[in-house]
Amino acid sequence: MNKLQNKVQIFNETQVRSIWDANAEKWWFSVVDIVDVLTESPNPRKYWSVLKTRLKQEGSELATNCSQLKMEASDGKFYMSDVMDTEQILRLIQSIPSKKAEPFKRWLAKVGSERIDETIDPEQSITRAMDNYRRLGYDDGWILQRLKSIEIRKELTDEWDRSGVSKEGEYAALTDLMLKTWSGMTTREYKRHKDLKKENLRDNMTNAELVLNMLAEVTATNISSVRKPEGFAASANIAKEGAETAKVARIKMEKSTGMPATSRLNAKDLRRKNLPPPETPGNFLE
Repeated sequence: MNKLQNKVQIFNETQVRSIWDANAEKWWFSVVDIVDVLTESPNPRKYWSVLKTRLKQEGSELATNCSQLKMEASDGKFYMSDVMDTEQILRLIQSIPSKKAEPFKRWLAKVGSERIDETIDPEQSITRAMDNYRRLGYDDGWILQRLKSIEIRKELTDEWDRSGVSKEGEYAALTDLMLKTWSGMTTREYKRHKDLKKENLRDNMTNAELVLNMLAEVTATNISSVRKPEGFAASANIAKEGAETAKVARIKMEKSTGMPATSRLNAKDLRRKNLPPPETPGNFLE
């Protein structure tokens, strides 16, 4: 069985979706994200569609041999997307006039080398993640919380894997269910609440939101490890039960502080040294 791991890489503060192929020991990169980085086009998907058609007409193997893998989109769901390995990306760069070509080539080489190193010493991946978040402007307190949330999320998805839950649509459905239960919002609604589009929701959560979300996930993981559910339906019941614990905590927090626990703050606000004042009381999500 081929072992594939979805991940987001950062190039000059731009997200590049990628998949690590453990068996082949190589990266697959989202072509649309690469085009976005190199061209800064307002519509990189259309840019790639036009370029792909031209390459096919020219008989280029780059277009005809382009692979597809499921990648997470901005709505949290997984869709088949055009991907290329490092060698193909280097050839693609030759077809796109861009001043970022050389820096991007160096970035590709660095990413490939780092991933091999991380398989030997996993601590390097943690250090690298901290460095990336610091470079984006987050403070160390938030970063430690975020890294802990990644660990807890991984434990939950491992449980879902064991239970036979599908990584694609069912992962997103369970995540939506848990968010809706404890916060009152689905992923899409929560992102709208924070004025987000393609950005990662957890990267835009406050410490309080991360803690509540972790409470929901760790509770669901612990219940699942005891009950050993099989399939999506049983896992959904446990996911909802785990999230109910976080909902109780949220309501208690809001009653004690007089402030909503779900914030409109996003990464742009979180990175500022002087955060704006808390939101006014009222309109809590039940």
